[in-house]
Amino acid sequence: MTLGIIGGSGLYHLPELEIRERRQVTTPFGPPSDALVIGSLAGAELIFLPRHGAGHTHNPSELPYRANIYALKEAGVTHLLSVNAVGSLQPHLPPLTLVIPDQIIDRTVSRERTFFEQGIVAHVGIADPFCPELSDAIAAAASSSGYPAVTGGTYICIEGPQFSTKAESRLYRSWDASVIGMTVMPEARLAREAGLCYASLSMVTDFDVWHEEEEPVTVEIVQQRLHANTTAAKEIITALARHGLPERSCDCGDALANAIITDPAYITDEQRTRLAAIAGRYLGAAE
Repeated sequence: MTLGIIGGSGLYHLPELEIRERRQVTTPFGPPSDALVIGSLAGAELIFLPRHGAGHTHNPSELPYRANIYALKEAGVTHLLSVNAVGSLQPHLPPLTLVIPDQIIDRTVSRERTFFEQGIVAHVGIADPFCPELSDAIAAAASSSGYPAVTGGTYICIEGPQFSTKAESRLYRSWDASVIGMTVMPEARLAREAGLCYASLSMVTDFDVWHEEEEPVTVEIVQQRLHANTTAAKEIITALARHGLPERSCDCGDALANAIITDPAYITDEQRTRLAAIAGRYLGAAE
């Protein structure tokens, strides 16, 4: 089993990672955000990818989500931790709180959200978008590192790159959402299609724009709080690597087992080759 980390805003490298290789790759869906950084951390195999690129050059709507997940899956990742900077929608989740959400409301509108297209159709279940076993392991790692995280809650994923209006923020609060960000979708959808155990460590930087006693969120406010959050994230990742990944008794790895609805007779060799890393064991090899 191999742990993959997608680093969010502020988390562009892991200083404790013993790097063996920086692998530039391409995929049938284009190149990922940056090179895959492959090595070991606390004795565990780990592959790191900075979501926005090393210099934060990709905005949330431009991210090559499909290429990122494809590249990590092809490289051998089985468990994927997504680190996300988020705003809080609840007073009990102040800035610098760590949250491990268990649900998502997807408000994105312009992102490619499936690997299955152009003549091949699959419908995977995503009722529970985060792997509960990996989420539990992250929570245990956070606790052992001295950074206890709030477990459970709903992540609202908006399109961005602009922050919310006050009316939108109030609407999301009325839905009992916990945090708001721009990057877990379509990551979670694609990770499920790829059969990965996927979970989020969401790091609160602000109160979005709803809190009457706080200034509305700005990049300056976010950056001021990212350093403390990323320090915690690095220690939690190290603890997760040291403790080891949970055995895969969840259903994540079998998400495609009964999901591909297209008649095999209509699936071309080109489609089988294109989706080999994602669905090869269900589609068979190209002739």
